[in-house]
Amino acid sequence: MSRYVLISGSVAFDTIMVFDGYFKDHILPERVHQINVSMLTPQLKRESGGCAANIAYNLTLLGGHPAIVAAVGADGAGYVEQLKKRGIDTRQLLVLPEYFTPQAFITTDMAANQIAAFHPGAMNEAHRARIDAFPASEVSWGIVSPDGKQAMVEHAQQFADAKIPFIFDPGQGMPLFNGDELKAIVKQATALTLNDYEFGMLCNKTGWTEAEAAEAAGTMIVTLGGDGSRLYQAGQIETIKPTPISQAVDPTGCGDAYRAGLLYGLSQGWDWGKSARMGSIMGAIKIEAAGPQNHRPSRDDIADRFAAAYGSRPW
Repeated sequence: MSRYVLISGSVAFDTIMVFDGYFKDHILPERVHQINVSMLTPQLKRESGGCAANIAYNLTLLGGHPAIVAAVGADGAGYVEQLKKRGIDTRQLLVLPEYFTPQAFITTDMAANQIAAFHPGAMNEAHRARIDAFPASEVSWGIVSPDGKQAMVEHAQQFADAKIPFIFDPGQGMPLFNGDELKAIVKQATALTLNDYEFGMLCNKTGWTEAEAAEAAGTMIVTLGGDGSRLYQAGQIETIKPTPISQAVDPTGCGDAYRAGLLYGLSQGWDWGKSARMGSIMGAIKIEAAGPQNHRPSRDDIADRFAAAYGSRPW
């Protein structure tokens, strides 16, 4: 029986509205201290998202066995059923009727400027979901991705206590932590993943140099968008070249797709280099589709992309 990849992180909705004008034409610079603006948004779509759900979705495309450790509100019960139908284990995806599901409300103008608001809702109670609800023998790898602060701290501790290897992926949750708190979780984790901007924030908060961060993490991956990624391990730095894409449609969820590819490889016993290359493949596939969970490549499609980019099929 294949073992689970446990995914701690947010499960959320993104409500995206498009204003067919420009914010600059409706926001008066001399009155920014008392803004009262209403905008007609004829385009609206609601996407299923959240870091944990996005990672789990991409893992199912690869044939992995994800289990989500998170919380949603009463309005998220349908989302939980949707995830179940994809073969994702939701026994620790709690539905808390007294809360709303975490959700972002994003308004975009014709120049791609955005005004966004985020309601955390049940995310602030995600620590009530438990890593230790799963016997360690049934788990191959885990990840602590952006979520409520208490959930990130407690789930990291539970992974460490159970001796389950896990990745710390602070992402958008970085501002929740001070330098000492970040250092503590990095040292608990088996590996650290961040994008280049987040890496700069980490070094700023902790006072670590690039080399010190890599040494503390043990294994670290820094993603660089269209420039690929860097793998830091055993004092060495390996550059993972980017995967060619047909067109960049939407970067939303690309980091989550990368982490799914990485976790899939690790759960299969691959080395870090091959696993990171699968991450690159999944990020490239995702960016060619709108929304974080609307791409549907087959395993053969994924293997073909891997072979075209790196010279051999992954399975």
